Amino acid sequence: MSPIFMTYGTMITPLGNSVEENFDAMLKEQSGVDFAENSGFNQENWPLGKINSLPAKNRYKELLQRTCKNLISSHGSELFSDENTLLIISSTKADIEALPKDTFASTRSILKEELSLKNKIVIISNACISGVIAINTAADYLQHSDFKKVVVIGIDALTDFIIYGFQSLFALSNEPSQPFDKNRKGICIGEAAGVVILSKEKINEQFHVEYLGGSSSNDANHISGPSRTGEGLFRSINLTMQRAKIKAAGIDFISAHGTGTNYNDEMESIAFDRSGLIATPLNSLKGYFGHTLGAAGLIEVIATMKMMENSTLLKSVGFKETGTTRAINVLRENKQQEVTTILKTASGFGGGNASLILKKCL
Repeated sequence: MSPIFMTYGTMITPLGNSVEENFDAMLKEQSGVDFAENSGFNQENWPLGKINSLPAKNRYKELLQRTCKNLISSHGSELFSDENTLLIISSTKADIEALPKDTFASTRSILKEELSLKNKIVIISNACISGVIAINTAADYLQHSDFKKVVVIGIDALTDFIIYGFQSLFALSNEPSQPFDKNRKGICIGEAAGVVILSKEKINEQFHVEYLGGSSSNDANHISGPSRTGEGLFRSINLTMQRAKIKAAGIDFISAHGTGTNYNDEMESIAFDRSGLIATPLNSLKGYFGHTLGAAGLIEVIATMKMMENSTLLKSVGFKETGTTRAINVLRENKQQEVTTILKTASGFGGGNASLILKKCL
């Protein structure tokens, strides 16, 4: 497999409007999750990862437009108008306010207008594994097509539809989420946009990582509940390690999905144990941003790349005491440590599981 490199595009979350702003806030152990007044179906005040500067309506469109402007500012317009560049969108809902019409119509329109794209936009909407799947798909395009660069945008915005939906499943936590902790109560939903750029050659002087491999697997257990044995995630992790030609001992760090629900966190702990990764340091970033759905894989990969760049492992906000049957190595404090090779995992509705492995370019 020819080398595939990846670097930062941009990142917009409740913690900041750039990669640097976000990472600086995370180093200070800040969280973008706060109580949003009257956000529930019965006017409950749910803790959400809400970007307060977005308008009440058309939040998704505004967030996508800001993302495009950031990309042009940091990378120039030529990258996106190049016929050798492909763009992939990862989103679970896109502009949900457009229902019953095509919720991705405005996505295509905004991206074509703002970035002057030459090629058709590829859209991946596969529940909460969308972001990791999108990065894996980008790598496949680079390996098996003539494209030289692939831009991957992960984006989702908060709407009543999403909040009420998770509320109806009794999945929302009435406190900021505590992934893997024994007192965890559920998910906190958030909104964000994150962008990475994959290429056959390094495209600028920014920090790059090398993409070593990725895969997905479906446990076909339940429409919203994961396999209790972690079978799907276990299979994905092991196939990814085979493709990357790395064994468990070669993984320095895991960026876990870690939603803060009983079943997800327990399943992940079992899958990591079965994969020989029980002692590997890991975190969940949901305590910083909430669960940002289609953006989660992207912003969590970006944050993990910054950890690699700065030789710093970030704590898992909200975690205090192990709450899973397998005593995985969840980080309680920030830690200075060289991080060369990382595993990123994701799991989602419909039994989907995905993973990828990245290596620091030395």
